[in-house]
Amino acid sequence: MSAWSLRPGETIIRKSLHHQFGGRKQGGIGPSSQSPNVFLFSDPAVGERHGYIDNWKRDGCYHYTGEGQRGDQQMKQGNAAILNHAAQGRSLRLFRGVGGTVRYEGEFKVNESEPFYTAEAPETGGGPIRTVIVFRLRPLDTTPPLGTNATVLPKTPIVDVVPPEATQTEKFVVDPSREPYEAEKREAKLVEAFIAHLAASGHHAARLRIVPAGEAKPIFCDVYVQSTGLLVEAKGTVERGSIRMALGQLIDYSRFVATTNRALLVPTKPRADLLSLIQSANVGVYFPVDGGFEFLGP
Repeated sequence: MSAWSLRPGETIIRKSLHHQFGGRKQGGIGPSSQSPNVFLFSDPAVGERHGYIDNWKRDGCYHYTGEGQRGDQQMKQGNAAILNHAAQGRSLRLFRGVGGTVRYEGEFKVNESEPFYTAEAPETGGGPIRTVIVFRLRPLDTTPPLGTNATVLPKTPIVDVVPPEATQTEKFVVDPSREPYEAEKREAKLVEAFIAHLAASGHHAARLRIVPAGEAKPIFCDVYVQSTGLLVEAKGTVERGSIRMALGQLIDYSRFVATTNRALLVPTKPRADLLSLIQSANVGVYFPVDGGFEFLGP
């Protein structure tokens, strides 16, 4: 077995790394049976497309999302190897990049007081939202870079009013088929038309950006009218699952802003039972009619 010789900042071809030290040749976590190492591979640009938040944070740790692309991540296999690396006498070695030439970032250990937390991310390929494990990795032989735009997990909720054109959105896809994609397109057009309708009536539309306490990722409502306290969640379909989900999202947002003026925005008038469901939650509903929007209150 070769003695470890890489220094932070040096590069190596991943295939050569595994030839010398073992470990999985694919994937983000590679525990080795040939050497006392657990290899971690991270590419924040790629991970972001999957809803991951890998990067340095201002707590001085590298936040690294565990393995498992479908369903809630579990503390087993590669994830357990990270958590238990010290007890097993293994070193955590982080690399930037996932294939080809990768850059060695240095040796790390899991943060002793808070080794990990959980967050939400979609399944790979635009699947449903699930729970992922995010490890706090503290560097042993390198210094965290300065100027990161990431923030420490807040101890109290953060609520900001942001412009309606902010592109961030919550994606709750139940079935990764073409129908959810088409519903997303309908939803975007619906929100755009509704904002124009509000502007024509003299109301300024915005959105709420909410970071719950202890969470890393913000959540966004679709429309917020501060002058009237109107909080709106839009859906591109009146399918029952989407209506129930939208009501749940409104309940979630309402925990962070004082408002009783809540409504759904949907492409057509909901059928009678769904309308009864919406109104039973003390929520109204907007839907387009004759170039404008009709409102049915609770």
